[in-house]
Amino acid sequence: MAENPFFAPSDLPYQLPPFADIREEHYVPAFERGMAEQLAEVDAIAENPEPPTFDNTIAALERSGQILTRAATAFSSIASSNSTDAIMEIEKQISPQLTRHGDAIRLNRALWARIKQVSTDDPEESWLLEKYRDDFIRAGADLSESQQDRLRELNEELSKLSTEFAQSLMKATTESALAVTDRKELDGLDEAKVDSLRKDDGTYALPLLNFTNQPGLAQLTNRDVRRRLYELSVGRAPGNFDRAARMAVLRAERAALLGFPNHAAYTVADQTAKTVEAVEEMLGQLVGPAVRNARKEAEALAEQAGFPIEPWDWSYYAEKVRQARYDFDGAAMRPYFELDRVYRDGIFFAAGKLYGITFTERPDLSGYHPDVTVFEVFDEDRSRLGLFVLDPYARAGKRGGAWMNNLVDQSFLFGLLPVVMNNLNVTKPASGPTLLTYDEVNTAFHEFGHALHGLFSQVRFPRVSGTSVPRDFVEYPSQVNEMWVTWPEILANYAKHHETGEPMPAELVEKLTAASTFNQGFKTVEYLAATLLDWAWHKLAPGETVDDPGAFEAAALEAARIAMPQIRPRYRTNYFAHIFAGGYSAGYYSYIWSEVLDAESVEWFKENGGLTRANGDHFRRELLSRGGSIDPLTAFRNFRGREPSIQPLLVRRGLA
Repeated sequence: MAENPFFAPSDLPYQLPPFADIREEHYVPAFERGMAEQLAEVDAIAENPEPPTFDNTIAALERSGQILTRAATAFSSIASSNSTDAIMEIEKQISPQLTRHGDAIRLNRALWARIKQVSTDDPEESWLLEKYRDDFIRAGADLSESQQDRLRELNEELSKLSTEFAQSLMKATTESALAVTDRKELDGLDEAKVDSLRKDDGTYALPLLNFTNQPGLAQLTNRDVRRRLYELSVGRAPGNFDRAARMAVLRAERAALLGFPNHAAYTVADQTAKTVEAVEEMLGQLVGPAVRNARKEAEALAEQAGFPIEPWDWSYYAEKVRQARYDFDGAAMRPYFELDRVYRDGIFFAAGKLYGITFTERPDLSGYHPDVTVFEVFDEDRSRLGLFVLDPYARAGKRGGAWMNNLVDQSFLFGLLPVVMNNLNVTKPASGPTLLTYDEVNTAFHEFGHALHGLFSQVRFPRVSGTSVPRDFVEYPSQVNEMWVTWPEILANYAKHHETGEPMPAELVEKLTAASTFNQGFKTVEYLAATLLDWAWHKLAPGETVDDPGAFEAAALEAARIAMPQIRPRYRTNYFAHIFAGGYSAGYYSYIWSEVLDAESVEWFKENGGLTRANGDHFRRELLSRGGSIDPLTAFRNFRGREPSIQPLLVRRGLA
């Protein structure tokens, strides 16, 4: 395996992974050598006869495991975005090995003894040192031998269950596509969309996205087809109910082992929220107003429909009421949102105006799929910033949703510039331009906010690079970037008809703005129901079990006073990948927690002149460039000049 591309740094610009040279058989040897090499490096650090210093201990740990880092970052991108049966088998094999590997490092008593002796006067080093100490304590470094043995067992079983959950969901989401033989049943979808769903045998398959409320529910005129689509959505991957319940029980046991009353308390102690009480106080301010608004909306929808609506009716009749009240049809915006123009004349244009950066496509650099495009990013002085990689289309083997990930972390320690990636799940048309919905445009701006967080990183150490911040802070910069979607100067530059080039009519924009708070009751209840479901699963007491996960889910929503028969959680337990196959367990609240900071920041931009270089530079300098190298709320205060308030968020969501 001397030719294994992971065994040496990539010779491509910015050390972009050489996807064209990587074969599936390269991954396991790279993982195995990478883990063995890092453990040898860790042993050398732990056994170093020299007195422990920051450089020979903490910085040495930062320098360790480079083969493993290269293999893991490339593999995780493939497993999420372009998976195959072979990749899924490798994932099953490697996942528990990686868990054991992480435990072998963080439960190394000699290493932990050395870390506890390190001291430094440098502020950035001090912050990183505390992060390492907290990581090791939270990983069980201070536990007894028998407790550590049990912790290893828990971690390994959780790792296996998480992989099974993710793979089961990916498979079920693909296989649960709505099958249609009669084209008339898809009435309401535009012709280009229907054509893109046609299969070789003449039938049609409407794929599911990774949340409850499928986009087609707002458009399909046939009520029975809407019901079938909805039931496929909420019923997919039923085996994941039991996996989720088992994971919640194991997480509760692990939390108790580490000295916490439940997994929620364990999770938030490491976040900006710090305490369960702080999270519940914030959520408590939102539930009542959200439910009241949603009930009023339900009455309006039932009046429009002429009968009590079911969950599969909500989106369809919400669009009818929106059109009646505001004369606004969201579908009328799609011809003005062509994918390439949204990025080049919208997202990139806004970034140029705010931060002075420019983008150049690099067709000589390839990703793992023909749909992937690579852009080189330059600062205003033409110095290199990094690479931005875009993978916009849905496909078999790609998990649902949208996300950002790093292929290369910025760090001065290694002299590396960032390579950041955005994934969307836009349906690729059979022919012609790719036209986006308003929600898809908003998602594209959101994910690019994460990309900016990675691209602007200016830190010494990979551990705190870019988006390596607490979960309840990481969504904040990306949510701020959504404000530019409808900013007049930006919208006028990209929202042009794909055939005529005519700008979007001003009245359409005005109607969008007028209708912006409509249906916010539904959206907030849908989100809060998922958040409180996550919270219920992860407030299980140690030793408590769940025999009927479906009944537990229903009881949890009733207890939280968020249950409404017409609104299911944005994610039900069986497809709640954020918390059972991602890093958001007891952390889905972070979106609304971050939105408090986001709403405050949008107010700041508006108060200070909006789309200006001075504003962009201030946000970049005080917040985006700092990554996780300082306390995140300190970074927020340095930017905003005060503590955050929830009031701007309540106003934005029509809940004030």
